[in-house]
Amino acid sequence: MSFEMPQFAMAAPEIWVAIMLCVVLVVDLFASGRESAPAFYLTQFTLVVAAWLALETHWGEAATTFNGMYVSDSLAAVLKVAICVISLLALAYSRDYLRQRDLLRGEYYLLGLFAVLGMLVMASAASLLVLYIGLEMLSLSLYAMVAFDRESRIGAEAAMKYFVLGALSSGMLLYGMSMIYGATGSLLLADVAAASSGEANLLLAFGMTFALVGVAFKFGAVPFHMWIPDVYQGAPTASTLFIGSAPKVAALALFVRLLGEGLGGLHDQWQVMAVILAVGSLVVGNLVALVQTNLKRMLAYSTISHIGFLFLGLIAGSDDGYAAALFYAISYGLMAAGAFGMIILLSRRGFEAEMIDDMKGLNERHSGFAFVMLLLMFSMTGIPGTVGFYAKWLVLQALIDAGLIWLAVLAVVFAVIGAFYYLRVLKAVYFDRLESDGPPLEAPLGQRVMLAANGGAVLLLGLFPDALISACRAAFGL
Repeated sequence: MSFEMPQFAMAAPEIWVAIMLCVVLVVDLFASGRESAPAFYLTQFTLVVAAWLALETHWGEAATTFNGMYVSDSLAAVLKVAICVISLLALAYSRDYLRQRDLLRGEYYLLGLFAVLGMLVMASAASLLVLYIGLEMLSLSLYAMVAFDRESRIGAEAAMKYFVLGALSSGMLLYGMSMIYGATGSLLLADVAAASSGEANLLLAFGMTFALVGVAFKFGAVPFHMWIPDVYQGAPTASTLFIGSAPKVAALALFVRLLGEGLGGLHDQWQVMAVILAVGSLVVGNLVALVQTNLKRMLAYSTISHIGFLFLGLIAGSDDGYAAALFYAISYGLMAAGAFGMIILLSRRGFEAEMIDDMKGLNERHSGFAFVMLLLMFSMTGIPGTVGFYAKWLVLQALIDAGLIWLAVLAVVFAVIGAFYYLRVLKAVYFDRLESDGPPLEAPLGQRVMLAANGGAVLLLGLFPDALISACRAAFGL
């Protein structure tokens, strides 16, 4: 086997984040005070530069390096920019929440950067081995973030459940990858793609099945969704926000690289299983969300239903479908960040605003925050004028183009059902009154600016979606 000198410049975003991880660690070690301000600002700076590097190095012609294990293409550019932007938003929301609970330490930002590094690696993976390394870097960081509040029993329980089920899903994925390697004799996704397009291979089909199960666990698709509600409710809201946003874009990268590009030749086989996952997620996610009174659990089941919608785009198996799923993942990351950011904003020391009833009278207390919540709930419902409408529209269009009209009809029906629990939140915000006057609604300037920017992004991308849609289509050569 010939040795190729790696082109390190292609991996500039990952190298930059890895270097800054060490810098943040050392700076935080010697920083005075307990608020870890240097670690926070360095982390945000790192994410901004990483997004810029991703655009500069990846956009345009596709190329590989590190003996074909790392790919630089427009898809990687879009994925990495989205991951960095949404992660920046999530970590910015978390700062005041962690400070109020005496949890603000530099280690939190280090975990966030480790998670981002794992997601960036997954976005450019052209090998089964690189995909798995990126996934484990992400997963191990998230386990620690869920358990970050060591005094919380419910947080420790959620972290343990997440760890056990995450380890199980990683084992399933690794088992599937080992079968794929055994059937193809290569770890490179290009070689796997060539083998999957050839004669039928039973071992490769088994490997594909286990790999899809592992990916479905990471997404949280039904019937592998059992960890999502408990983790979302038990983790500190700052950690829930991070887990519920950027990693969904990384999970899409895992699916597209492994099943779309590597096992695209077996599309007819994994499509049937993906349809079951999508329909199950739509049904369970929407119906169970209807009866939730805890807002974090409601958003957890809402996430499951959105994963079902996202899977519908992937099921189409076309570049249009993948582009629609990418647009949906990015849009959902922004919506989820805003929704959990609103919970953070309404919470205070000793009180978590995680019940739907805690939203009562929000319009009377602060009409601006209420309007942002309205935008977020409208977007998750898929009402025109918000980015969520175009996300759903593009997925439905891809399904119809693929001839899967019955799936498109089913998706619309459950989108209408889902509107009920989103509008129930808005009923509490605009029509219900507080039984007693609560404390004044005060939020730091930074949080208010981030929330306004988040709501503005949901509205502007809903009114002018062309740029993001074009970028997602260009990522797949459309």
